[in-house]
Amino acid sequence: MTAKRSCNRLITIVSFLSMAMLSQPSWAQSDSTQNTLSVSLFFRTHGETCGGGLPRSIEDGAPKEYRSHFLMGRTRLAVDYSRKGLEARAVLQNLAVWGQSGNKAVNLYEGWAKMTHKSGLFAQVGRIALAYDDERIIGLNDFAMASLAHDALRLGYEGAGHKVHAILCYNQNEENVYNGTYYVNGAQAYKTMQTVWYHYDVPKFPLSASLLFMNVGMQAGKIDPKEWDYKVNGARTVYQQMFGGYVNFHPKHFTVEGSYYRQIGEMVVKDVNAMDVRAWMASGKISAMPADNYGFEAGYDYLSGDDFVPSGYGGLGMVRHETIKGFSPLFGSRNKFYGIMDFFYQSAYRNGFTPGLQNAFIGGNVKPVPNLTCNVDYHYLATATKLLDLNRTLGHCFELTATYQFSKDIALTANYTHMWGTETMARLKQDESSSHARWAWFTLDISPSLFTTKW
Repeated sequence: MTAKRSCNRLITIVSFLSMAMLSQPSWAQSDSTQNTLSVSLFFRTHGETCGGGLPRSIEDGAPKEYRSHFLMGRTRLAVDYSRKGLEARAVLQNLAVWGQSGNKAVNLYEGWAKMTHKSGLFAQVGRIALAYDDERIIGLNDFAMASLAHDALRLGYEGAGHKVHAILCYNQNEENVYNGTYYVNGAQAYKTMQTVWYHYDVPKFPLSASLLFMNVGMQAGKIDPKEWDYKVNGARTVYQQMFGGYVNFHPKHFTVEGSYYRQIGEMVVKDVNAMDVRAWMASGKISAMPADNYGFEAGYDYLSGDDFVPSGYGGLGMVRHETIKGFSPLFGSRNKFYGIMDFFYQSAYRNGFTPGLQNAFIGGNVKPVPNLTCNVDYHYLATATKLLDLNRTLGHCFELTATYQFSKDIALTANYTHMWGTETMARLKQDESSSHARWAWFTLDISPSLFTTKW
């Protein structure tokens, strides 16, 4: 049985199960149920200034070092409703750079309804902001301002230390009438996604563990815009699978975290072709909080990389790859793990392949005065695979961050990051300025709760 047929059959079975669950009378509202309605605003102002580290086009005659300075605003209006057995949430969002001509239209960031059963079963449908475990594979990616949300049906059970979630997604372009189910340039990069997540909290012991299986269908092929009927050239959906787990041991004064994931199946390359993928990643992290006003952390990430990654300036050469070995974090909160500048997964290498990443990091935090938290972090970065004529070391990165909490709904965060890159970094990014990059930013968050009413 093909992966596509298996996924379609799974969707049919789960749909029947969800309809059966929702038809039970115990989901219905009782006369004594209390209703709660709340409205909140979320304002975020974000400013950045950076020099170096940005990839440049070889052909456009641009200077060797790009600079960037801008301010960006994000406004969200959230409406939440709840009663026994039912929750609903709608979040409208506007996101625009200060001075941008024609601010982007308001869109729906979240919009969902969730029905719960007294037995612990639930069904949730709509546009949902998903976050699991440490957000390495599925996260909000909130630093990116727009954040991630998924149009999904989520079914599950939570109770007695156990949590089981099944997530089903199917994406389509509204205007794509003549080409059946071909999907391109949507809110999410994938055509279909099915995920099963299981989590267990050990009773009376500070240990929890999660298992994750994900099947993602990506669209390969392309539409030829020169054809009047928008002919699709070689369109098909290719599937990749990811599976692995996450462990968290958290006694009173320290936390130990570990994760391991593998990717198999097929991955789309340049939106046209598909190649087999065999990739993996592993990570470990230790955090200590000896007192309320200071703490430490250290860890190591390894993400597998492709063989024979071109690393010369100018032409990229002809390199034949039979299998993709570069791990992709998919829908994770990437700035959270590999340095907040994230040279490696927020923006791809120019040749489309990745040499992987080794990230060894250490950091500390201190609260010198009430409401002020200061962090310092160091990252040693290197490729996972060996390069033909270059050292594996990519560079050294220092990050200084300070957050001041003015009140429960007003906070200001500022950061300065300096990257000392190597020749390896510069050649892989096709930009000499990557050997010496600087970045400073601030974020002001204001999140007032306008009102809450009950009846």
